[in-house]
Amino acid sequence: MGGDDARLRAVVSLAQAMAAAHTPRGCWRAAALGACEALGGSFAALSVWERGRGRLRVLVNAGERAEGEEEFPDEETYPVHQFPEITEFLHERWAGGGEPDAWVETAEGPLEPEPAGDGRGAGAAGAHGYGRGYCHQRVASLRRRGRGCCVVAPIVLHGRAWGELYVARPAGEPVFGRRDADFATVLAAVVAAGISQTERLEEVRKLAFTDPLTGLANRRAVDMRLDEAVERHRVDGSVVSLVVCDLNGLKWVNDTHGHAVGDRLLERFGSVLSRCGAMLPGALSARLGGDEFCLLALGPGADEVVEVATELCGRAAELEFGNGVACGIASTGDPIGPVVSARRLFRLADAAQYRAKAARSLKPVVAGRDGEVLRLADSPPKPAHDRRRLRGNRP
Repeated sequence: MGGDDARLRAVVSLAQAMAAAHTPRGCWRAAALGACEALGGSFAALSVWERGRGRLRVLVNAGERAEGEEEFPDEETYPVHQFPEITEFLHERWAGGGEPDAWVETAEGPLEPEPAGDGRGAGAAGAHGYGRGYCHQRVASLRRRGRGCCVVAPIVLHGRAWGELYVARPAGEPVFGRRDADFATVLAAVVAAGISQTERLEEVRKLAFTDPLTGLANRRAVDMRLDEAVERHRVDGSVVSLVVCDLNGLKWVNDTHGHAVGDRLLERFGSVLSRCGAMLPGALSARLGGDEFCLLALGPGADEVVEVATELCGRAAELEFGNGVACGIASTGDPIGPVVSARRLFRLADAAQYRAKAARSLKPVVAGRDGEVLRLADSPPKPAHDRRRLRGNRP
């Protein structure tokens, strides 16, 4: 019973570690490390089956990694045609009524039938998936990396094969037995539940920080990122730039052609903004709400941001039904005075955008390069009956 109690504790520990992870990577790492410890392995990996690309993609390598193995590899992939058990066993056999059980591979090749008993530590083939798969590629990989055996457990999510959990032991260590394979199947089910929960949380987070119409970031995401950027500027002087855009004529489009056309215009401008924002490494493209959008950049110089914003204005003017954009820029790379808060930068960019709209400018107005912007941003709050008051300057 002692061994069973230890394994039960390992299952609980694995589930808790995955539940405590705050990111997908954290969840993957907790799954691999937990399974590795539970099975007495030295190395574990979690991979996802990307059906559309016909490959297994490694998400995480945990434990004692061999030379060239990265913890979170960008492009460690394996074509599934080299791993027939993925398509045949994980999909066809399981879909045909079989159980998604784990199996064992060894560096010595196929396993021999296991003698009667609990099979603990013996190298054998048998029922319940133990020793069912034999893959030359896996065997070659074990030998190449100094590992003696591995247990592979399919992960089933939402009723279909999602990927696999892989745990290995070094050469010279006892080979995984049938009980290990059965336990790996249990662990894979726990991992599947943890991944499902993480995916749901990620979807909620995505919805919380994404504009549903355009797919861009929303105001909440901008506020968070801008606070971080301004803090970075205060610490090391990194240039922070904010481009605020107001899509001209949206009300006329809605009134004349209907809101469906207006929404299409918002979506198309969102695409243009995203395309231009991609010219600035790491920039965040967002819809603030209504007809207002913004672009937040950390790092690029002010002139580079102005150049991209100028192209954005030009592309926006070419949109069907649109009437261009009023665009304002505030950058710590320009003479705008100390920027000690995100609110200050937002007010400057908003004032520049207001100037651009009032002047019907076809190009961006830049705070620090237009003398009126600083005065406008620092002016007292305007009367309540005015059509528009600057963000952050309300009573």
